[in-house]
Amino acid sequence: MGELEDAVMTRVWKWNRPVTVREVLEDLQRERSIAYTTVMTVLDNLHQKGWVRREAEGRAYRYEAVSTRPAYAAALMNDAWAQSDNPAAALVAFFGMMSDEQRQALSDAVRIVQGPETSEPATASPRENPGSATEDDGR
Repeated sequence: MGELEDAVMTRVWKWNRPVTVREVLEDLQRERSIAYTTVMTVLDNLHQKGWVRREAEGRAYRYEAVSTRPAYAAALMNDAWAQSDNPAAALVAFFGMMSDEQRQALSDAVRIVQGPETSEPATASPRENPGSATEDDGR
């Protein structure tokens, strides 16, 4: 994604609702001089790439993000990692670039993906549990 596409998508993600070219244009114009047709072209390109969907509203469109910014970031990381001829080395290098805060976020994410650890004891087998209904007691 290019710099202008990122600037447009940042607004779409931040607002988290269908947006018009005019809304994005007015917000971008606070930072830079930009034409309506440029924003319209960028949103059309993002639509063609599958990053936004659009719905006609009169003679214009409303655009909405197809996925979240975290999902986009994850896809970028996955693509970069998939291009490596040595994924383990790429991860080691990547981890080496991370700040302490980023490493903590990674640790938290791994814990979330792995799920809660089970601290409950294993269920007793029928032979270990004399009151079990499955025990063969001669009945």
